[in-house]
Amino acid sequence: MSKPKEPDPVKLLVSVIAADRGLMAETIGRLARHFGEPDYVSEVLPFDYTDYYAAEMGGALLRRFVSFERLIRPDELPAVKLCTNGLEEEFREGGARRVNIDPGYVARQHFILATGKGFSHRPYLGRGIYADLTLEYRKETYRPFEWTYPDYRAERTIRMLNGLRRRYRMQLKQVTG
Repeated sequence: MSKPKEPDPVKLLVSVIAADRGLMAETIGRLARHFGEPDYVSEVLPFDYTDYYAAEMGGALLRRFVSFERLIRPDELPAVKLCTNGLEEEFREGGARRVNIDPGYVARQHFILATGKGFSHRPYLGRGIYADLTLEYRKETYRPFEWTYPDYRAERTIRMLNGLRRRYRMQLKQVTG
């Protein structure tokens, strides 16, 4: 028989995609008010893996990743996703979304994104939110699955996530001893 055990806290990571650098900065500031001080903000990166958002948000989209000093419980992810959905709504203009905010978390064994869309690899968490198992950590690196989005398969993204995982493990040692 397995005994129930509380999971370790996890490291919140948020992807911010927009065409306007000023809007990205404002979004990151708003995220900091909700989730605490960022401990990592990536450089501004081109978001050119897909044109999925182009019709609504325009072309030449940019992306930044932001992680936060404060670790969260994994079961907080639905509340985080609902909060980021609310921010997206606040920034809408003329009915069109101007920023895409995708939260997830770094854990020792995997990287999870939050989504409102269920699928075979997306177990339900609650409040209309599912966990998208995006990457697994195996043989000293994060590794994609057949369903992993191209931008999360990219070597640059994997390198960043591996670095954040190292930071997270140091934080975890301080929290759990």
